[in-house]
Amino acid sequence: MTETRKSWSILAINTIAFTVCFMCWTTNGVLVTYLVDNGVFRWTPVQVGWLIGIPVLTGSITRLPVGLLTDKYGGRPVYGLLLLCSAVFMYLAGEANSYSGFLLAGLGFGLTGASFAVGIAYTSVWFSKNKQGTALGIFGAGNAGSAITSMGAPLLLNYFTAQGANLDQWRQLPRLYALSLLITGVLFFLLTENRVAPSATRKSFVELLVPLKYPRVWRFGLYYFLVFGGFVALAQWLIPYYVNVYGMTVATAGLTAAIFSLPSGVIRALGGWMSDKWGARATMQWVLGLCLASFVLLIVPRMDIWSPGSGVMAGLAGVVKEVGEDSITLTTVAGDRVSPYKSKTAAMDPAQAEEEGMLIFPKSAFWQEPVVSAGDRVAKKQLLARGVTHIYFQANVWIFTLLVFVVGIVMGIGKAAVYRHIPDYFPDDVGVVGGMVGVLGGLGGFICPIIFGYLLSYTGLWTTCWMFFLGLTAACLVWMHLVIRRMMKEEAPQVLKHIENQSFTAIREGA
Repeated sequence: MTETRKSWSILAINTIAFTVCFMCWTTNGVLVTYLVDNGVFRWTPVQVGWLIGIPVLTGSITRLPVGLLTDKYGGRPVYGLLLLCSAVFMYLAGEANSYSGFLLAGLGFGLTGASFAVGIAYTSVWFSKNKQGTALGIFGAGNAGSAITSMGAPLLLNYFTAQGANLDQWRQLPRLYALSLLITGVLFFLLTENRVAPSATRKSFVELLVPLKYPRVWRFGLYYFLVFGGFVALAQWLIPYYVNVYGMTVATAGLTAAIFSLPSGVIRALGGWMSDKWGARATMQWVLGLCLASFVLLIVPRMDIWSPGSGVMAGLAGVVKEVGEDSITLTTVAGDRVSPYKSKTAAMDPAQAEEEGMLIFPKSAFWQEPVVSAGDRVAKKQLLARGVTHIYFQANVWIFTLLVFVVGIVMGIGKAAVYRHIPDYFPDDVGVVGGMVGVLGGLGGFICPIIFGYLLSYTGLWTTCWMFFLGLTAACLVWMHLVIRRMMKEEAPQVLKHIENQSFTAIREGA
């Protein structure tokens, strides 16, 4: 297959449509929070959580059937109808006056999340195998729609409501989003043409589901659970994280969190190119390795530990004559004995260093504090000054943000690398396999914040989210290693034996 101008125009329209869909898919995160904060609705935190999560859940579980329909009937009719149906439900969100009304509207416009399964299948049939990684990466850059909503929707709400003077005008936001879906759907029908993989038209729906029996599909799904589900989860979780751990305002936290979400969507195109050039598996290995290293650094929580240290004891019995700033004088039978100690002023408290903007890495300080006063009678080996050790660490917000930025970039590359695997192994089933992988990834975006909440409640540590991702990344790496080893054993046993012999020889010689 040779790429034509038509292929690239289809890709452009596909990407624009996906960006609009992703903007709408994450609308409730901003809209519901705004309505509750301004007292328009008095919903509980649990109700807010469900309203934010329902569109994510709908978009996740519908990816498989939508991908299946795309394989069977092509992307033009499926994508176009999805956009138009979502526009109706998005408009209804602007008319809602109750919790149930918002819930039903969210269930409907959550279909926008399934647009990914359509776009992946529809894009892949327009490009040759050696260009599919790049094309799918460009298409996936539409993830940036979530950052557009995070940054733009609050500004639009303030504009429509005249800075809160007329709160009922919040309804203009979902209406504007509904109009964008409607216009995009109409343009999609007018400017695209349909194309279906030839083999897919001859298959029944049951035959189209056959690839799901292969463990490889579920392995790709686990990768995507991490890189896409983790991305969606963190895009929401980082705002309360910054507010609680660093004391930021919600507005500042939202802008800072965009440092994570915006590049992750845009960089996906680079991930597709890298997967075409160096291979999807090699790219994914680097992605998982860098994620693992970043999560190791991020799991260190804020520490404020006070521990007993080495104290100063009396060498002889006697009476305390004087307690100075850095020494204690004791009158004994052998005369006056001076016992020096390390005062707090001689050791800068690491908490003070953090306040002065000096603290980047964990710091500790040690000093001694007198426990006796002038005139006290003390026995031999009695404690004169107790030791105090203070270990303090507040992950510097800019170092933390840099690491989160790296994670966002790597996840963006990983999202493209995962989907670059699919056309190689399932060239005629991209829709159904991509849909199933997308289901698992989308469920990650729904489930991960719930897991984070339970971990935080159980341990009291905000950094448990990074601990969870560390374990998940390690599981992905182990599974990948075992698969590569099995494939080498089956396809190139002599090469594997040679590598193992070399490794054994190196270890033996080193010993």
